[in-house]
Amino acid sequence: MKLRFHSNTLRIRLSQSEVARLGEAGRVEETVVFPAGRSLAFAVELRPSREIAASFDGERIEIAVPADLGRTWIASDQPGIENPDATPKILIEKDFQCLHQNPVANPDAFPNPLMDKF
Repeated sequence: MKLRFHSNTLRIRLSQSEVARLGEAGRVEETVVFPAGRSLAFAVELRPSREIAASFDGERIEIAVPADLGRTWIASDQPGIENPDATPKILIEKDFQCLHQNPVANPDAFPNPLMDKF
């Protein structure tokens, strides 16, 4: 998973295997370990919620995605889902291969739909 913060927006990109794992297990999580035993975990989880929402407890960022919305997104070609009204704004996207790199550099990324235009 890739996590990005910008202008009060939380953006998470998932690889093909992470999207598959989210569909199978209902959750994907990663942890970044810092010196002195500190860490930051972040997770995306399918839940019986009504909207995409984030929570943060000082050590963990949890993104709740309505299960029906998440499963529809996982099974589709739709690149992402979002909650633009959340604070912070939340974007969850499929991670596409970069157009400026060899696709072998990130084989678990989704094929970029713009690749044939270059």
